[in-house]
Amino acid sequence: MSYVAKKCGIKLNPPSIVLIYEDQLRNNIRKRIMPIRNFSKFSDCSRAAEQLKNNPRHKTYLEGVSMEQLQKLHNLLRCQLGGQNLTQGLEQIQREETIDPEEDLNKLDDKELAKRKEIMDALFEKNRKKKDDPDFVYNVESDLKKQLSNKDADSRNGPHKTPASKLVAERKCGNIVRQKGKATERACKEALSRTS
Repeated sequence: MSYVAKKCGIKLNPPSIVLIYEDQLRNNIRKRIMPIRNFSKFSDCSRAAEQLKNNPRHKTYLEGVSMEQLQKLHNLLRCQLGGQNLTQGLEQIQREETIDPEEDLNKLDDKELAKRKEIMDALFEKNRKKKDDPDFVYNVESDLKKQLSNKDADSRNGPHKTPASKLVAERKCGNIVRQKGKATERACKEALSRTS
């Protein structure tokens, strides 16, 4: 359409989504305030965001706004309705969007697990190297002994070793053994025994 979203935010009192957009036909910047009705601290943010985005009155204006951004804004509003201030709400949203590597995912319910998997998939796609990328290298080889010696130096400086780093070293060691053979397998086992 002729509307290009520039900024999207939230107004807490009264609860509403504020959109700054450019009307390309008239070549001017406008502000649209879309009230959020029938929303409480128990409401589903993704459902409310979907309803707002599909609302016929606001649909053409919200085409350039992602569903994730609308969900975050609704989540922030829900935190505020629950009694949190703005900074506490932002911190809670940040905690929900990051993954703790020490968290046991087996203890989560299906909804929370699906949310964590979605975050991991988005992070993977963001960090993934594609063939078209300028810094893409097809066959990357690295020296495991050098990496493990650096890790030993790091572990001497730190108070404890994380079990996740040992798993990563074992996985790298297994990949190298499959590529290079038995002599490397002994070197990997020796290096792993030094890390544990």
